[in-house]
Amino acid sequence: MSTTATRVIVTGEKSSRRSLFRKSRPELLGRPGQKARLRRESLAGYGFLIPWLVGFFGLTLVPMVYSLYLSFTSYNIFSPPKWIGLDNYIRMFTSDPAFMQSAQITLIYVLVGTPITLAAALGVAMLLNFRDRGAGFFRSAFYAPSLIGGSVSVAIVWRAMFSADGPVDNSLSFFGIDLGGWIGNPALVLPAMILLAVWQFGASMVIFLAGLKQIPKELYEAAEMDGAGAWHRFRAVTIPMLSPVIFFNLLLGLIGAFQVFASAYIISNGTGGPAGMTNFITLYLYKRGFSDGQMGYAAAIAWVLLVVVAVIAFILFRTQRSWVHYSGDNR
Repeated sequence: MSTTATRVIVTGEKSSRRSLFRKSRPELLGRPGQKARLRRESLAGYGFLIPWLVGFFGLTLVPMVYSLYLSFTSYNIFSPPKWIGLDNYIRMFTSDPAFMQSAQITLIYVLVGTPITLAAALGVAMLLNFRDRGAGFFRSAFYAPSLIGGSVSVAIVWRAMFSADGPVDNSLSFFGIDLGGWIGNPALVLPAMILLAVWQFGASMVIFLAGLKQIPKELYEAAEMDGAGAWHRFRAVTIPMLSPVIFFNLLLGLIGAFQVFASAYIISNGTGGPAGMTNFITLYLYKRGFSDGQMGYAAAIAWVLLVVVAVIAFILFRTQRSWVHYSGDNR
């Protein structure tokens, strides 16, 4: 092909593109000041981003970086921070038995409370999925505790219910079971905290219910025709099809369980008792920072907690390919 012919073809392509652009965006051509108008629109867009950017840098990023710096210092608010290197972290893992107990209690709460909460949410969601009459009422009733979950008022009510003269202990004493109250018993206060977390399963239940509604009924019918019972249908159809929702709820549940604070503070009156059984890491961090004035040490605890949560989230994301099944995935 000659050079002239090539030039003609290229010129024709450019002309067709130009005409197509004129047809699609005629308002951007043939008018003076279009670049200035586009520039003003871009500036307006950036202007709308400014509040978010100010909040992100001023309330999130800068405080996080500063707390990371404080974790390597000795700081008590009333005097300038003094750089001490890794002393806070070394002290945390070698000479602070209260921290180790707090970490142990928190792990028990997370590893026991989160699966029970998810199981309760999934069980209730499956019951509501097979019930049409009154489903809206029951869905709202089960979801209601999540609307006030984690609040001070709920913790106060829970403490009154499980105290030595509360309705729970009085009901058990009617059957000859005298526990002397859950709140003051080191062996029962942690189960009471777990029950409080399980009681607030409404948000996970609603998400599970939405996922169950998306499972095709044909899959259950095919499994039933193959002779699969209820348990086999649950294991072979419900769990695989619901695995993305399970992963989502599991991730949020683990992160939320690590952040429990208000209920532990109210139930223990801020002491973490009895016998340190409600002294979760968040409460222990608060006491070290705001009660004892050890802000540097508290910042180090906060960063350890952040790293633990990040590692757990990373493990979940790395292992999800082996058990989470997405629609259209050919794995």
